[in-house]
Amino acid sequence: MKKWMKQLGAAVLCGVLFCSFWGQDTDVAAKEDMRAVWISTVYSADYPSVKNDVQAQKAEFITKLDQAKALGINTAVVQIRPKADAFYPSELNPWSEILTGTQGKYPGYDPMAFMIEETHKRGMEFHAWMNPYRITTSGVDLSVLSANHMARKHPDWVMTSGGAMYFNPAKEEVKQYICDSVAEILENYDVDAIHFDDYFYPANYPLPEGEDRDGQVAQERRNHVNDLIRRVYQTIKTQKPSVEFGVSPVGIWKNSTSDPLGSATKGNEGYYSVFGDAKAWIDNGWLDYIVPQIYWERGFAAADYETLVKWWSNAVKGSGVKLYIGQGIYKDTVAKEITEELKINEKYGVEGSFYFSLRDLLNNRQGCADALRNYYGGNAQQPPKTDQTPTVQKKTAYAARAKVRVDGVSVDFQVYTIDDYTYFKLRDIADAISGTTKQFDTHWNQSTAAIDLIRGVPYSATGNRTTGNYSDTTAVTSTAKLFCDGEAKSVSAYTINDYTYYKLRDIGKLLDMGITWNEKTATIDIVTAQPYQ
Repeated sequence: MKKWMKQLGAAVLCGVLFCSFWGQDTDVAAKEDMRAVWISTVYSADYPSVKNDVQAQKAEFITKLDQAKALGINTAVVQIRPKADAFYPSELNPWSEILTGTQGKYPGYDPMAFMIEETHKRGMEFHAWMNPYRITTSGVDLSVLSANHMARKHPDWVMTSGGAMYFNPAKEEVKQYICDSVAEILENYDVDAIHFDDYFYPANYPLPEGEDRDGQVAQERRNHVNDLIRRVYQTIKTQKPSVEFGVSPVGIWKNSTSDPLGSATKGNEGYYSVFGDAKAWIDNGWLDYIVPQIYWERGFAAADYETLVKWWSNAVKGSGVKLYIGQGIYKDTVAKEITEELKINEKYGVEGSFYFSLRDLLNNRQGCADALRNYYGGNAQQPPKTDQTPTVQKKTAYAARAKVRVDGVSVDFQVYTIDDYTYFKLRDIADAISGTTKQFDTHWNQSTAAIDLIRGVPYSATGNRTTGNYSDTTAVTSTAKLFCDGEAKSVSAYTINDYTYYKLRDIGKLLDMGITWNEKTATIDIVTAQPYQ
């Protein structure tokens, strides 16, 4: 996801922002380096936290926008078409179910018009973030979609992968539909940019037998994606030339082991995994800006941060395409070194950053909000004071259908997805890995209202793992504390059906235990013999 703007003279910017903070000056953001934040709406990850409540949704957006503005952010990148549905009245895309719980249901107002007005009122830019091909995050039943959803009206446009549905990028009708969706927004809304993220072909979508990743079919897929990028750019420049077009691709184009022109890395290559040839988009001038998702820390063996910033800086040189960096502050390793990463950006002439995502910024993960406020100096103001009592929120917990393996053996868990993260019952993890080098026991401490996790000892209630059928339900933010070997830990937790569920990666990190995700097979692997990465 995405990052933000660079530092200009603190004294000058302080004066500019002080005068325009509550004014109508929509040109301020254009004069500064880019400092953008992704506001994810799929799963209601960043917004909105409530459904079917116009005033609550408006109040929440204003509060979060003000908090981001106070940290120096000058651009809101809002996901307004998350699953081929819309946060605005459209003749092509049904109302998003994220607003009301029912796809196609009118939410009682025009959310995008409201968000644009409030964003511009604060002198900030509004980038309309669209996912071009995604139809569902899970599920392949067309009948659950709104009756006016294009996928339901045109099932021949649809392809499936990993238990989800996508529009087929090879279809001419799909390309035109996406271009028409962009044109509809340009006609009706004063957006500053149209923004695509890294979802193109489904990750590692299989090739026909006998075809390889540099073969004819693979290149045809890249050509179809290239054709869409070119046509969207032409649509924007023909209809409203002042609006920019930006894409945020996978952070690695190609590794140098695949192509001498690639980066000295060993990670996932967007050119092959999603058939996204970002270098071609730059070389052909089909973009105004590009935001590679360099979501790794300095010194990371497979994908060193500085190595990639330098590569992308060279890639855009002389092209006229602006380079911003997508900063993965959702990762502790990145959040805690964000100042150092921004200094590297300065070194290579990067023009700004997009931060992923809003929730991690406003939660001050690993002090990243404090770091940005200090880095941007006079550009930022102290954020509004908030109640320090943890906010208790209700979220939808989706019954996850991913397969889970522990040390290569399939294990039945009841797993939920909340805000795009996977949550496990702590006791179930303890039961599944008991007897391994990463075993632990867990107890409820009534006197401290805390859960005690004791590493290195076998689980005392082996055999009581929760299994069987289960369904989507409601999760409530857990107020219980967690202590690991007597030390308090800050981790994300929810109460579901009177049990406490934790983010699997948080527990993996506490135990220094390997956690991997295989997109192709939709499998989570817990590997006790490997360290956490």
